[in-house]
Amino acid sequence: MAQVELNVEIREESGKGVARKLRAAGKLPAVVYGKELGTAAIVVDPKELENAISGEAGLNALITLKGAADLDGKVVILKNADVHPISRDMISADFHAINLTEKASFMVPINIVGTAAGQKEGGSLQLVRNELEVLCLPTQVPQGIDIDVSALEVGDTVHIEEVVVPEDVELVHDVNFTVITLSIIKEEVEAVEEDELEIGEEAVEGADVAEKDEAEAE
Repeated sequence: MAQVELNVEIREESGKGVARKLRAAGKLPAVVYGKELGTAAIVVDPKELENAISGEAGLNALITLKGAADLDGKVVILKNADVHPISRDMISADFHAINLTEKASFMVPINIVGTAAGQKEGGSLQLVRNELEVLCLPTQVPQGIDIDVSALEVGDTVHIEEVVVPEDVELVHDVNFTVITLSIIKEEVEAVEEDELEIGEEAVEGADVAEKDEAEAE
């Protein structure tokens, strides 16, 4: 996986007031933490960070820090980013330092491949999980997990144990949960139920009329 670089500065002060001043100056307050690193407060350029995670690797991009002496050369991933509810701009970020030779967990998006056979018959394909957790070396994180749905019929499901991933990648799960379902569209189910209800009501009305006619005949 390709690596990108990100310039950082050590942040000596912390607190909400400091963070507001940094954001007003066009900077992003952030934190780097790791097993042997501890926690370090830093400052980054938000545009540089957005560029770093805008490639195919997305949030799993391997970022090499540059600038700050103690952090220079450290490889990190963006673990979390807080976003302003209105402007959608990043207002803070957390980075996790990683060892390229040790396996770690990553969230990888699912890619639907093909069109399910059941969709051609009116079925609705639903992606229950948009991404899956994998365990692998940081350099072997897949950009996406492909799931071919071509053979799915109405009523079929795809569970986590049926998902295929590269040989050096392990899916993390304790329960064999559902990833994809193919079910009949709700409107069609309701229409069928209404038709059955009307037929049932007509049958009841017919029976009542027949009983009434028999009673009058007697």
